[in-house]
Amino acid sequence: MNKVRKVVLVTGASSGIGFDAAQALAARGHKVYAAARRVEKMEPLKAKGIEVLRMDVTDEASMAEGVESILKNEGRIDVLVNNAGYGFFGAIETVPMEEARRQLEVNVFGLARLCQLVLPTMRKQGGGRIVNTSSIAGRSVFYFGGWYHVSKYSVEAFSDALRMEMKPFGIDVSMIEPGAIKTDWGLIAADHLRDSSEGTPYEHDAGNWSNTMRHFYESNLLSKPSVITRQILRAVESRRPKARYRKGRLSGAIIFFHWLLPARWWDGLMRGAAKMNFAK
Repeated sequence: MNKVRKVVLVTGASSGIGFDAAQALAARGHKVYAAARRVEKMEPLKAKGIEVLRMDVTDEASMAEGVESILKNEGRIDVLVNNAGYGFFGAIETVPMEEARRQLEVNVFGLARLCQLVLPTMRKQGGGRIVNTSSIAGRSVFYFGGWYHVSKYSVEAFSDALRMEMKPFGIDVSMIEPGAIKTDWGLIAADHLRDSSEGTPYEHDAGNWSNTMRHFYESNLLSKPSVITRQILRAVESRRPKARYRKGRLSGAIIFFHWLLPARWWDGLMRGAAKMNFAK
């Protein structure tokens, strides 16, 4: 592992994986800039020597100003950890197009624009790291997860293309593919699913699936965010980082069975899971 001090920008750092990763990177001696919309949620990070930035990855000016402020203070950016993202679940037919566009704006286009903003500096420096948070949702599909899966499959393709383009410039691109992690992500996605399906032909199955998701994410069956943080540290510090780092509960099994099972079997498995009602 290469422990040279690096200037690191972490987005989506107000909670969950981003919050945990920012702390761990700072503890390893890196200069960390934690970015998110909810600055008040990042107050505890300041006590650890972490710089906090208000950044909205759907706002061009916000992203440009954030990157410029880091360059003004440090003169360089060595690592971008694109962690900002969320899940909006619901039937493709019933999710409003403005919500579908926002899902892609946050999970794909914001990520892509930040890459564009830091790459000229990294190329001038002669190297850098891009670490994009993808998901096992970028390599499998769950019931009612359509627009979220579209966004994560896009992150996979984008990162693969960027990795090839950046190789000649000494810039490494890695993806983090979390499995089931104990954060608020699943609870928020479950609420979106219920709200977007109310009063529609999908209400019954979507309601059951929402209950299943909530029950699962409120349980102790999930991995802690620190499991993913360790993969981020490897992507940031390894001399030869891998293209993909996959970790977290069920991550290997889900991708394996999605690949192994015929499409109609996987579809039936997902629809069958929606019939499991965990309502309290």
